[in-house]
Amino acid sequence: MKRVIRKVAVLGSGIMGSRIACHFANIGLEVLLLDISPKELNPDEQAKGLDLNHKTVRNRIVNAALDTTLKSNPSAVFSKKVVSNITTGNFDDNMKEIAACDWIIEVVVEKLEIKKLIYDQVEKYRTAGTLISSNTSGIPIHLMSEGRTDDFRAHFCGTHFFNPPRYLRLLEIIPTPETTPDVIDFFMHFGDKFLGKTTVLCKDTPAFIANRVGVYSIMALLHMVQKMDLTVEEVDKYTGPVLGRPKSATFRTTDVVGLDTMINVAGGLFNNLPNDKAHQLFELPDYVKKMQENHWLGDKTKQGFYKKVKGADGKSEILALDLKTLEYKAQQKVKSPTLEACKLVDNLRERMKVYAAGTDKAGEFFRTSFFGLFEYVSDRIPEISDELYRVDDAMRAGFGWELGPFEVWDVLDVKTALEGMKKNGNEAAPWVHEMLAAGHDSFYKVENGVKKYYDIPSKAYRVVPGSEAFLILDNIRANNTIWKNAGTTITDLGDGILNLEIHTKMNTIGGEVIQGLNKAIDLAEKDFRGLVIGNDGANFSAGANIGMIFMAAIEQDWDEINLAIRMFQNTMMRMRYSSIPVVAAAHNLTLGGGCELCLHADFVQVNAETYMGLVEFGVGLIPGGGGTKEFALRLSDEFKEGQIEQVALRDRFLTIGQAKVSTSGREAFELGYLQKDKFGITMNRSRLIIDAKNKALELAHNGYTQPLRRKDIRVLGKQGLGIVYAGANSMYAGNFISEHDKKISEKLGYVLCGGNLSQPTLVSEQYLLDLEREVFLSLCGERKTLERIQSILTKGKALRN
Repeated sequence: MKRVIRKVAVLGSGIMGSRIACHFANIGLEVLLLDISPKELNPDEQAKGLDLNHKTVRNRIVNAALDTTLKSNPSAVFSKKVVSNITTGNFDDNMKEIAACDWIIEVVVEKLEIKKLIYDQVEKYRTAGTLISSNTSGIPIHLMSEGRTDDFRAHFCGTHFFNPPRYLRLLEIIPTPETTPDVIDFFMHFGDKFLGKTTVLCKDTPAFIANRVGVYSIMALLHMVQKMDLTVEEVDKYTGPVLGRPKSATFRTTDVVGLDTMINVAGGLFNNLPNDKAHQLFELPDYVKKMQENHWLGDKTKQGFYKKVKGADGKSEILALDLKTLEYKAQQKVKSPTLEACKLVDNLRERMKVYAAGTDKAGEFFRTSFFGLFEYVSDRIPEISDELYRVDDAMRAGFGWELGPFEVWDVLDVKTALEGMKKNGNEAAPWVHEMLAAGHDSFYKVENGVKKYYDIPSKAYRVVPGSEAFLILDNIRANNTIWKNAGTTITDLGDGILNLEIHTKMNTIGGEVIQGLNKAIDLAEKDFRGLVIGNDGANFSAGANIGMIFMAAIEQDWDEINLAIRMFQNTMMRMRYSSIPVVAAAHNLTLGGGCELCLHADFVQVNAETYMGLVEFGVGLIPGGGGTKEFALRLSDEFKEGQIEQVALRDRFLTIGQAKVSTSGREAFELGYLQKDKFGITMNRSRLIIDAKNKALELAHNGYTQPLRRKDIRVLGKQGLGIVYAGANSMYAGNFISEHDKKISEKLGYVLCGGNLSQPTLVSEQYLLDLEREVFLSLCGERKTLERIQSILTKGKALRN
């Protein structure tokens, strides 16, 4: 790949354009964001005496759109600092600047005639060989390139991002017959490695892949609710996390995205797919038409399938729409023996089998919806894709499904599901029957740690393209596991590198994880070159098992808590000072003990979406697994001549005291959780384990040597304590913190300052660890701390139910 992208032009600054611009800025690219200039002044501009030629006026639309995006929650940027990578302008004054851009992406309104006008301007200034693409979600790609120069057509492609671009991983690549192969290959590679996307090659068919299948699934469900007499609450309970899908499920997601968006896509499919067997399903049910007439479009109109109201007591309540009467009512609790049985099964694939076997309404819903989906996706091959794996990739990355439709079909057993489909009135495409007749009983299989898919034309299995660049633990665990216990698995990654995988609830850290960590270090030091700590689960680690601490504190078993904390500390120190390099592969929630584990690793390879923080203060504790010690150590190392030590102490103190959690891997560095030259960022989550393995190999190859334990940590003693105590008293006096928070603050400062020392002193890590453990134990005995922990445990149980 010789092509290099340094500067990108984004034409159109609406919801998608400004967010796409932010994501390009996230990866360090220079971005030119352009939009139309206003045709008339607004009242504020008139009051200031400005005219239409003033730069502020001419860039008002683009700047307002970007400002709105930057205020959005969740944030579109990894860090506020990346915003400086974006330059704004307008089509009239700044279009000539696209000549210096390597990729021009058009994101204007979904009207072909307007897009063609933009392309007229692009062709005036675009440098030959520059990539040009459209983010359209519905207009045929080949229509947009008609009448363009040969060079334009050769470098033109559809690049369909999903909203929000930072968080949804799907990027559909839709070439035209004239798009050159090297351009297609570049988009596929760049989107994967640098933008962190699951890049899916699509045919130029209506709605491409994800929206074609996803909107079918939603529309089929909208019709099904009437046939099965389902409520809004039932549907969202049936189609949420129990299915490995987002908590917002179906109707809540529709409210967030906007009912009008779904209606528009469904309308396009209804008009453009007259020969689709499911054509009638793309027609809106009567109750949806009524919602459209009433302008009940979801969050943007303050009501949709749900509506937030305030009760007589002033408290907010979320009502659900009665689909029969179209009146809002209090939400009803959904009861289902099948769902209750599913709660007992953590493994999603096994849970699917339990769900499919259900004998109540939930089980019937599962079978009806999936049997219809199986029929639909099998009929779409080869219409929308020649390869079945692309459909699964698109649904996982674009709609947040943990398992794609063909993967679910495999879980239920292809042949068994076919029999159920027949009873339900559904029929799979002929190629599925031909697959079984040829002696192949699944759509996927894993051989020698490599995932393969069934290739229909050859009637044989082929490696999923690009998967060789990933290291998926699910694919190698069966043959490469060398040790495991109830909470961890140690796997040989090859080339002398081990992996320690945590698989407890939320990957919390308890006794079994401590045992696994020590065992992994034992094995690595004896026969291997390095150790990676990582997993393919939803989170790296949500922290220590506070439920265990709570029970021991209630029983006043201080010796047990002391032993547990000491073991945790000792394990972190052993990991830090082992004879082999240890690389943590952090992603998503990396909190409390999970963060402390990263603080003690030799290197941290973080996914861009990593939410890291020492959050113990929130439950009335301080970090007790070496986290507080580590901040004192880093404070000492980062002290520079002439620096005001108290200011640096304040900043470190507030990071823990305010339980700050990074909103990205990049911000984890800005908060001090990651250290310069000791972390790397992986954009694509699927590449995280292989990137961490390669880093461990690099450290080993470069001659990793076992470090010496530190005894030279400068702490401020009473000099720093005075600052901490004065600040805590001031906050308490101003009613900004409670009396208990004041006590925790003082104890946190006590450890960071090295205790009640008369002057700045050099101390050892063990000295600080002992102080940390002493304070942690004292706080465990506080009634307020136990009340906070109990509240969190209760809320967690309620959420799980």
